[in-house]
Parts: sequence; structure tokens; C-alpha cells
Amino acid sequence: LEFLRLTSFGMLQGCRMRSTKTDYVSCPSCGRTLFDLQEVTASIQQKTGHLPGVSIAIMGCIVNGPGEMADADFGYVGTVPGKIDLYVGREVVRKGIKMDSAVDELIDLIKEHDMWVEPEPAPEPAPAV
Repeated sequence: LEFLRLTSFGMLQGCRMRSTKTDYVSCPSCGRTLFDLQEVTASIQQKTGHLPGVSIAIMGCIVNGPGEMADADFGYVGTVPGKIDLYVGREVVRKGIKMDSAVDELIDLIKEHDMWVEPEPAPEPAPAV
């Protein structure tokens, strides 16, 4: 039953008929990609996966990135090796951010635009009997 529920909500989200989780857009990764796309995407998903209705684009380079992420609320785009630009919509708002602080800067940007909610605490495990 849980599989059916998750699949149904996933299909509705994919059709943009109902938003139940954070939406991610990512480039397919090519020779121009300036960082480990899978690793960075996983890190961003881990820290922002609790934001239904928010769309985040993660693009490996500046060549096609801005065009491919045009509908996203926020964008994370590689510009030169080790540096990231952050976007709000189609507008670059922070340039040349070091990779090691870029995810935290993205979170700060989401907070500045009042789209951040704190994640719900994980339920405590039941006591062993």
C-alpha cells in the first residue's frame, strides 16, 4: 500500500499537479561538468528534501545550465573549477562561491526567500521490550 501511495504522489508531482516533496532538476552530466554531480545532488537532497513546493536545479556547467533550469526556484551552477554560482529563478545572485560552502549558501538563500521550513524531528524509536 505504501508503494502505491508513494508512486501515486510521485506521478502527480511529475505532472506538476500536486507538490508533496522538493523538486530537483539536474543536467545529464557531460565532459563540461565541473563537479561530482551525483555527490553534490545527494548532499543537496539530504539537506533540502523536506521542502515541498521548492524546485532546485543542480547544473554542472554554465553552458546549458541556466537554460535547463529556467523553471526552478533556485539554481546551483558550476562556473569554474571549484566555484559555484547561485541563482534565484533566472537571475544569478551570488557568484564564485567556493564548493565547500556552496550548499550552505544555497540553504541561506532559500531561507532569505522565506521558502525554508525546519525539518521535522525524527520519531524516537520505541523502547525495547
